[in-house]
Amino acid sequence: MEMPAERRAGGAASAGAGRRRPLLVLRVVGALLLLGMGEIHLFLVLTGTGGLLGASFVVNAVASLVLAVALVVTREKLLLVSALSLLLVLGTLLALLIALTPTGLFGLRSSLDYTLAPTSVVVESIGVVVLATTTVLAFRMRGR
Repeated sequence: MEMPAERRAGGAASAGAGRRRPLLVLRVVGALLLLGMGEIHLFLVLTGTGGLLGASFVVNAVASLVLAVALVVTREKLLLVSALSLLLVLGTLLALLIALTPTGLFGLRSSLDYTLAPTSVVVESIGVVVLATTTVLAFRMRGR
C-alpha cells in the first residue's frame, strides 16, 4: 500500500523540524547556563567583590545577559552568537581555573572555598559542553 503524497510531504517537513528541535533545546539550555554564570558574577559583586575584579564581574554579567537573549532570539547570526557565548564561558572558566592555581591570575588567587567557586566550575563546565555542541550544530545547519 502506497502512502499518500500529503503524508510523505508532512513526514519530510517534520524530519526537518526534528533536526532543529535539538538545536533549539541546546540554545535554551545554553542561555540558561549563561544567565546562571552571569547571576553568579553579579551576586559576587553585590556581596563585596570590588575593584578591577568586581568591574570585570559586572562586564561578565552584562555580556552573559546579552548573549543569553541573543542565543534564544537570533536565527541568522546563530553561529556567531553561539561561538561568542562559548568563548565567554570558556574564558571565564579558564580564568577561574588559573586563579585556583598557586600562582593565580594577575596576582589574584582563588580557592574552592571561595563563595560559589565550585558552583561556577560546574555551571561553566557544563556551559562549555552545551555551547560547543550548539556551535557545531549551528555550523552544520548554516545555509539550510
